[in-house]
Amino acid sequence: MTERLTSLSGLAPTAKLPLYDRDALKPGILHLGPGAFFRAHFAPFTDGAIAAAGGDWGIEVASLRTADVADHLNEQNGLYTMLVRDTAGTTAHVIGPILRAHVATRNPGDLLAKLEDPAIRIVSLTVTEKAYGFDSATGGLDLKHPDIAADLTDRHAPRGVVGYLVEGLCRRRAKGIAPFTPLSCDNLPSNGAVLKRLVLDFAERVDPDLRQWIEDNVPFPSTMVDRITPASTDATYRDAEGLTGRRDLAAIETEPFTQWVIEDHFANGRPDWEQAGALMVEDVSAYEKMKLRMLNGAHSLLAYLGYIGGYEFIRDVMDDAGLAALARRHMNAAAATLDPVPGIDLEAYADELIARFANKAIAHRTYQIAMDGTQKLPQRLLEPASEAVADGGKAETYAIAVAAWMRYALGADRNGESYELRDPRAAEITALLADVPRNGGAVSKALFGLPGLFPAALTDNLGWTEDVANKLEILIQDNRLPLF
Repeated sequence: MTERLTSLSGLAPTAKLPLYDRDALKPGILHLGPGAFFRAHFAPFTDGAIAAAGGDWGIEVASLRTADVADHLNEQNGLYTMLVRDTAGTTAHVIGPILRAHVATRNPGDLLAKLEDPAIRIVSLTVTEKAYGFDSATGGLDLKHPDIAADLTDRHAPRGVVGYLVEGLCRRRAKGIAPFTPLSCDNLPSNGAVLKRLVLDFAERVDPDLRQWIEDNVPFPSTMVDRITPASTDATYRDAEGLTGRRDLAAIETEPFTQWVIEDHFANGRPDWEQAGALMVEDVSAYEKMKLRMLNGAHSLLAYLGYIGGYEFIRDVMDDAGLAALARRHMNAAAATLDPVPGIDLEAYADELIARFANKAIAHRTYQIAMDGTQKLPQRLLEPASEAVADGGKAETYAIAVAAWMRYALGADRNGESYELRDPRAAEITALLADVPRNGGAVSKALFGLPGLFPAALTDNLGWTEDVANKLEILIQDNRLPLF
């Protein structure tokens, strides 16, 4: 069996290696959620920043749930391979800033100790939207979220991300240690502001003085992150081994494009991420809205239509000229809801997105993108749709996307084969649809009633809801994938 990736010595010459001395690294960042996106985005940007400008910005990572990624990283001394794929070929980059991985469920005390370590100046997050425990209807804490409920009951033994952040900041305040900067990198609009609201809400419930200290001393910068990162497959591991000469169980693959826009508000320093290509700004909102509405919205549209149409990958959906044209129509509709974005030509951005979606080297599963729809739809589709209908528009591509999600929510493909919805509200959706006739009007009426999901601006618009129902009827009754 091939030797495991554990050091930088003896690797194949085709592997691109870190351009700094890993032995000199010291931890400065704790990252929660070491999944594929972190390894394809945050860690490579930090790798590039250290190479360009140095600094004590090594990363320790922590998994709040599963142990496999953390274990693989520890077994490999923090090293892993990032494959960058395009039609011209695949390159292998060995990424080096990770120093250690923690598993919170095994040793929560270890993670808590790291949160109060003065050397840790940034605590970054890629934990997915559903881990935050926010109530989409109120914007505050979801008190029924299992982690929030448990952590409010026993605040000093947290298990969720908000609970850990509050307890870590509490300990630092008690010991006179400067706060870390929480840095959300998840696909949430105003992700830093959302995280701040949840942390302050939680702190207010357990210690109002702590809440005031956090508000006075802790910045919560928002970020916009963009890089398509499919789930790793056997081909990922096989190609990583071929290009590095080492077996790598933490390897990931991604596309050449990468973008990171960060609000430059930090309590205690940061890496020189701009040296690696990040854009440091005062306000990220215009960029994140562009990405959520044009990229993510079109991605969701293609994922739902593609999955129910039998397409496994987004690249396959893009082979259908009608669906590719629909994606571009939707991007144009989304662009019409945006204010100007500094330095961005929205027409050129849409062209670039179409090319990225069609990249034959990237195998991004429609089923992967389709997960967690109730968390993703509001910012990707429902908010811009509300703005469009308020301005007198038809918002037709939004109606198509919502109808496609509703068809997906039925949980059975065109052949009657069941699949798991993989949504935090899957049980609610299933219960709502249990006794509903399988026609567009009945199904759409039931799902429009899902509490807290659809804004009144849409549900009160009879023309738009009828359009959704009619398009859903076509998707339910027609075994072919229609071209709207």
